[in-house]
Amino acid sequence: MERDWVLTISYLESVPSTQEYLKNLLREKRVSAPYAVVAKIQTQGKGSRDNSWIGAEGNLFLSFALSIKSLPKDLKIASASIYFAYILKMTLEAEKSQVWLKWPNDFYIGEQKIGGLITHLLDDTLVCGLGMNVKQSVRGFAKLDIVISQEKLLEKYFQNLEKAFSWKQIFSKYKLEFYKSQSFFTHNQEEKILLGDASLLEDGSILSNNERIYSLR
Repeated sequence: MERDWVLTISYLESVPSTQEYLKNLLREKRVSAPYAVVAKIQTQGKGSRDNSWIGAEGNLFLSFALSIKSLPKDLKIASASIYFAYILKMTLEAEKSQVWLKWPNDFYIGEQKIGGLITHLLDDTLVCGLGMNVKQSVRGFAKLDIVISQEKLLEKYFQNLEKAFSWKQIFSKYKLEFYKSQSFFTHNQEEKILLGDASLLEDGSILSNNERIYSLR
């Protein structure tokens, strides 16, 4: 069943962080979900664990907000990073990209990271922030392995989001590829965890040393 929505997209020349910009708009009640912000350049982007994600012009800097009520009923909010990142992976795969998703929120080409997606809750709204090296690699990171315009990528991605895939549909595909993550590490607070020593659970969390770890970032 497709989601009934009308998404507004705001295009900016430059912004410190699309995610912080959008969250401020929401806090000030100047916009409401569904809403998206796209910037040509981002100077103080936010990554996982408060790391920065600063990229060059031509790369993708996107944040969007969706009402919690519009999300699939079977989606655990703490696994939203996997859900929205994997739908983008599917979108790029349909265009012949070899991109894959490292648990829980990093996009890779081969062994190199090209971007990531993080999610935050703001009252009854989920804010997703996405950065990806589409045209230029930065600081030793890789870039996307296909040529696609930002306009086409956003159009295809938002079309897929409108389809409102269930968590079960997305996870059934993602779990088949989890093995690709198992030679990599993730972090739980300050602890570094080898994903090869963790088990992927049906709600998108991992089990490591008898502790359940979720992906909400």
